[in-house]
Amino acid sequence: MEVAVFILVVLAFVALSGALVRLVRMPLPMLQIAIGAALAWPARGLHVEIDPELFLLVFIPPLLFGDAFAAPKRELTELRGPILDLAIGLVFFTIVGFGYALHWLVPSIPLVVAFALAAVLSPTDAVAVSSIVDRNVVPARLMHILEGESLLNDASGLVMFRFAVAAALTGSFSFVAASLSFLYAVATGILAGIAALFIAAKALQVLGRIGGTPAEAQVLVMILLPFVAYLIAEHVGASGILAAVTAGLLTGTSGIFRHLAVSARIQAMSLWSTLTFIFNGALFILLGLQLPDIIRKVPPELTSRHWLFEPALTILLLTLCLIGLRFLWIWIGDMAAGIAARLGKRKAEPFGFRVRLAGSVAGVRGAITLAGILSLPLALQDGSPFPARDVVIFLAAGVIICSLVIASLALPRIARGLVEPGEDPGAAEERRARVGAANAAIARIESLASEGGEGEAAEARLAVADSIVAGYRRRIAASDEADEARAEAREAGRLELELRRAGIEAERAAVRAMFRSREINDHTMRALFSEITLTEALLKSRQDRK
Repeated sequence: MEVAVFILVVLAFVALSGALVRLVRMPLPMLQIAIGAALAWPARGLHVEIDPELFLLVFIPPLLFGDAFAAPKRELTELRGPILDLAIGLVFFTIVGFGYALHWLVPSIPLVVAFALAAVLSPTDAVAVSSIVDRNVVPARLMHILEGESLLNDASGLVMFRFAVAAALTGSFSFVAASLSFLYAVATGILAGIAALFIAAKALQVLGRIGGTPAEAQVLVMILLPFVAYLIAEHVGASGILAAVTAGLLTGTSGIFRHLAVSARIQAMSLWSTLTFIFNGALFILLGLQLPDIIRKVPPELTSRHWLFEPALTILLLTLCLIGLRFLWIWIGDMAAGIAARLGKRKAEPFGFRVRLAGSVAGVRGAITLAGILSLPLALQDGSPFPARDVVIFLAAGVIICSLVIASLALPRIARGLVEPGEDPGAAEERRARVGAANAAIARIESLASEGGEGEAAEARLAVADSIVAGYRRRIAASDEADEARAEAREAGRLELELRRAGIEAERAAVRAMFRSREINDHTMRALFSEITLTEALLKSRQDRK
């Protein structure tokens, strides 16, 4: 019962955070972390012990799968060079640079444990990045690089974290064995994601052959897909995170959606967006729930005279060290890309100082870092306590919060003015695609209408075709590049939407009246309300695009 109440309380505050974020000027992840900390701070507040492996299994696969599915595949492919440079090269650079800096700043932490903390701090958080970074103020190219990096560096960072922990436990480290294990984890993780996608496609094919299979069964297969990918990879000792990311990246292009019924597609997209919001919110609230206990147990190694000042200063210096290492690596990579472009007689696209700084500050840490550091073993193989375990857990939690705060405060100021005013390239591309699709539909409809022969049936066919074509022509006019034509089309569209909404409200009132007068039962009422709601959602979508 206590577990059920705890889950319900967390879900209630996730919903509350969605409303409060409109009233307070702070990113949603920061608000949810603050809510979690407030719930746990009193002596009798909420407390929960996180099992790191269960935490990773429940939260990380669906969130990374959703981010990978929504990521723009064309841009990720075009920017694969800088993305891989950050996702792999920067991870190793951070482990070495931050590890030595941490050992120098806090000598009580052994070097191999410092490398373990550096490894778990090297991945940026895809969820936090997308929640904090405003797409309207950050250049699209940089945003795509940050998204791609955060999807891939989790695997490299956590794999190296495991190697560092193993070295701390055994007292030995083999570079060759670690390199081979890293390649195995990456390659097998990718194959596990592909295998899970194949299994899901086959399951949907079987369900499709069985007559009368409810759409909910097909939706459940899609919900289970990231978990299956993660578990397959972890079972064979590979990267479950990379498996979930691979499944998400390939889902859109694999053709798996053709095995879903139309109703199942609609339900899957709607349910997935809801689950993403729930998992995101619950994840950051759980992160906040851990903070009071971590703060209360400030390790004595970090304090001398001042109980709070020295630990806070240490965390700030370590966070700035991470940002500095990241800035240096981005600057070196940018310079190298410029030199390679000139040697290849291609046009160079340097970032510039402010964009490099924005990309450095935007590398925030999040839940994967916390889950990874909490998975540190309690003791070594000889039974002695794991060295500096409490210290590195405290520092990891502090760096997560500090990186979120710095990004929330500094990024809007750094990025102000980086995006030139004007039409968003993505919106322009969408407008051109909409016009092209509408023209293709008009051509096809007119071709079919002209094949109708003669007589009343042919006239009816032409009348229906004209009505449909008129709707497509209004869509083209609304996307016209001429401001006057677009204004006229938008005004006509506004009037149409207004009348359609009035009709929908009349439908809804009529259905309620028939239900109250017992002309229809509640089953019929729900079916009609579902259709009306779907029509209303389509109108809302059209209005938002305008």
